[in-house]
Amino acid sequence: MPAASQLPAGEAQSLESLITPTEQGIASRVLGKASGGNMTLFAFDEGQGLTEHTSPFDAFVLVLAGTLTLTIGGTRVQATPGTIVRMPAAVPHAVDAPEPCRMLLIMLK
Repeated sequence: MPAASQLPAGEAQSLESLITPTEQGIASRVLGKASGGNMTLFAFDEGQGLTEHTSPFDAFVLVLAGTLTLTIGGTRVQATPGTIVRMPAAVPHAVDAPEPCRMLLIMLK
């Protein structure tokens, strides 16, 4: 049996149904975790974000809905639905949601 936060095997799941946005907040759900990395679904309300931080692993942001402003090593990147952005390991980065947004974060070791 999978952990409660992970997806069941062999079932098609709607990304929309896997997370409930939080008003004036951020919701997240781990969809999969293994020794090689993890995959987390996020829902940001307008004006929310993640402050600047670093990660020891490459991280990939796949925008599912809304627009995100990513700041990676001091450079601002606008990401829209259907786009993917790589945030390199050890490079400071931040995430800002100027509107309600959903993203899938994939971290690879």
